[in-house]
Amino acid sequence: MEARTFLAALLPAVLFGAAVFAAAQTANPVVVIKTSKGDITIELDAAKAPISVKNFLSYVDEKFYDGTIFHRVIKGFMIQGGGLTPDFVEKKAKAPIRNEAGNGLQNRRGSIAMARTQDLNSATCQFYINHVDNFALDDMKYAVFGRVLQGIDVVDAIANVPTGTIKGYADAPRQPITIASIRRQTATK
Repeated sequence: MEARTFLAALLPAVLFGAAVFAAAQTANPVVVIKTSKGDITIELDAAKAPISVKNFLSYVDEKFYDGTIFHRVIKGFMIQGGGLTPDFVEKKAKAPIRNEAGNGLQNRRGSIAMARTQDLNSATCQFYINHVDNFALDDMKYAVFGRVLQGIDVVDAIANVPTGTIKGYADAPRQPITIASIRRQTATK
């Protein structure tokens, strides 16, 4: 009888542990963007934007973003980066991905989305973070794949820097805003 009581008491703990483990395995990835203005913590929505998240994380894991810049900054709109070096040389990107716009995520303040050309399926490595709600970008099919969890003040600081045209790039910060690194955030105990 004691063994049965022990097992009955143990079963809920085992089931709870399994549920916690399963939740941890399916939790959305989180990354930290370390910039010259501070850190921005981003949650990526792997369920609603699996292609964009997989693409972005492939660049993160390869440390592709280390030493790139936010090269396009428009206060009251967005901050864009991830594809150029501080001397405005474009880094070689992978093949473009399929556009995931219309996934239920919106271009609202603090969301992160794939930058692209006029071609809907042209997104590669560049991304932008919305400084304000930009719902018109939803109609234009710009694919959101995550949101800022912490560091919206850093987004604001970047959006407020003086800009100009540098090496043919309009709206470029006069002083480089560098991305030191983007890394997956590991779970802490």
